Amino acid sequence: MRVGHSMTEVVGNTPVVQLAKVVPEGAADVYVKLEWYNPTGSYKDRMALAMIEEAEKRGDLRPGMTVVEYTGGSTGSSLAYVCAAKGYRFKVVSSDAFAEEKLNTMRAFGAELTIVPSEGGKVTPDLTPRMIQLASEFAAEPDTYWTDQLNNRDSLVGYAEVGQELLKQLDMPIDVFCAAVGTAGLSMGVASALADAGSATRIVIFEPAATPYITAGTSGTHGVEGIGIGFMPPLLDADLYAEARAIDESAGRTMARRLAAEEGLLAGTSTGLNVTGAIALAKELGAGHTVVTVAVDTGLKYLSGDLYKT
Repeated sequence: MRVGHSMTEVVGNTPVVQLAKVVPEGAADVYVKLEWYNPTGSYKDRMALAMIEEAEKRGDLRPGMTVVEYTGGSTGSSLAYVCAAKGYRFKVVSSDAFAEEKLNTMRAFGAELTIVPSEGGKVTPDLTPRMIQLASEFAAEPDTYWTDQLNNRDSLVGYAEVGQELLKQLDMPIDVFCAAVGTAGLSMGVASALADAGSATRIVIFEPAATPYITAGTSGTHGVEGIGIGFMPPLLDADLYAEARAIDESAGRTMARRLAAEEGLLAGTSTGLNVTGAIALAKELGAGHTVVTVAVDTGLKYLSGDLYKT
């Protein structure tokens, strides 16, 4: 095991598991990278650390400054943890549409939280723009650094490590890497890393079927935190992925519950969408191939919601 000299030194190197029970016979092998092994239980720790440290290297972020961000909760929790470890003040804009566990995590790390009211606890097309507008007002204050996750290419530095780790861990051809997109940083970072290594991996991205902006050009209301922002993610590069698919939210929720009950893998709805899409691809490819996706965070963040209530 690694020994870290601060909490910022223990991000990454997360394990990978092959699904054994939810993948049907005759399908490709499906592997899941377990990103809840990161400090806040989320893959967003990679992005948060990269955005802060790349800004520090450039001199854009200096001691005594305040970090500002808008977030569905996981990015905010990750930035709050990094800011706490490094000694930065953190002002964050979020919403009551997101899990209370995530909001409380940000508060526990000392973040100054402003809540933008949602419509019935749902992610509507106007929610993210309203959060961005308020964050931009905070960012106009002196001595602030706005990480601006949807437009910040520094996040790709952190997410590229997922692809680099997968190549070492699996030591076999990866036929497909697939994941749902919010900022699109994960898929684009992994795609770049695999391409740089000479891998011919096909990249497939997912979004909730209720807001199929990438696949159909329309947006709508849904309940999957962290993905399906209702407009085209600025970081999404059409040259780096082969296909986009819309995945039914209810299927993702059912899969999340199956993963917990049958595989012992406790995760949230977006992970359920990832695995639902990965299994569909595995069926299409057939035996002898490999599909890889990501468990983006721990299901412990969703126990107060309705995902695991029966």
